[in-house]
Amino acid sequence: MSEEKGSRTANIFDVARLAGVSHQTVSRVLNDLPNVRPATRARVEQAIAQLRYSPSPAARALVTRRTRTIGLVTPGVSDYGPTSVAMHFNFAARAARYNVETVSSLDADAAGVREVVEGLLRQRVDAIVLIVVDIAVLEAVRGLDLSIPVVAAASAPRRSPLIVSIDQYRGARAAVRHLAELGHQRILHVAGPQRAPDATERMRGWRDELAARRLAAVEPEYGDWSAASGYRVGSALDVEPDSAIFVGNDHMSIGVLSALRERGIRVPEDVSVVGFDDVPEAGYLYPALTTVRQDFAALGELIMQKVLIAVEEPETATEDTPLPTHLIVRQSTRAPGAE
Repeated sequence: MSEEKGSRTANIFDVARLAGVSHQTVSRVLNDLPNVRPATRARVEQAIAQLRYSPSPAARALVTRRTRTIGLVTPGVSDYGPTSVAMHFNFAARAARYNVETVSSLDADAAGVREVVEGLLRQRVDAIVLIVVDIAVLEAVRGLDLSIPVVAAASAPRRSPLIVSIDQYRGARAAVRHLAELGHQRILHVAGPQRAPDATERMRGWRDELAARRLAAVEPEYGDWSAASGYRVGSALDVEPDSAIFVGNDHMSIGVLSALRERGIRVPEDVSVVGFDDVPEAGYLYPALTTVRQDFAALGELIMQKVLIAVEEPETATEDTPLPTHLIVRQSTRAPGAE
């Protein structure tokens, strides 16, 4: 067993363990990137020399042909989540001295996706990043035989080393748990689009938390992430006394709050409302919105880390646990009957 271990070629994770740093730091040293302290750089270089480490021939061959350009495919929407992820990914790419070629895709069909991807391939990008709001886009790209890695930000039901996400499911359960622990027995859900993987995971979390507490689930109403759709749903929502509403995102929550106010239904005195995202305006609504915060900056950085591994050390790629969310409790939730 020891002979086998001794004869094994060292990889980037061995270097990271010996140097006491992350594999991303080792990658930054190998590529002579900034933001590595001199003492850390020296420790990594010492570990590289001690282990006689060199990147795999295949990865090194790829490096010599690199354009240091990444193709970013964003959805043709201006929603807060996707635009925030794209912005923070661009920051992380710039820090790693990569350029980003961004293309917005309005089509979720296979032909439209193929056209976008082929356009990026003609620009000789080193990798493609997808920000997925429609599961059909991810399925279409999976059906293409590409010679470069594809990293996706997607709440996909099937895990993969090249898929990163924020834990929508546990975030939704935390929101519903908060409402149930306040004493609400009837917790409605205003969901996002049915083809959106984030919406699917949030709805799954809502159902499972209700089931775990033996609370009945009323069929959800669907919006399109916009405040206008939240207003439309909120205008007709069957809100009984002491109900609560878990809304699929903060912008729909804004519409729901407006519709309830017009109907003379008070928040939180008559009904509690929880959103999802923690948009910058959430704390300044009236009442200030209880919501689930997502760390879009961390997701953007994680995507870039995945790209670096996929390009430079593809054999070392591993699955990541989805990033956690955080429940932010404000004034839009209250125990039933409390004054």
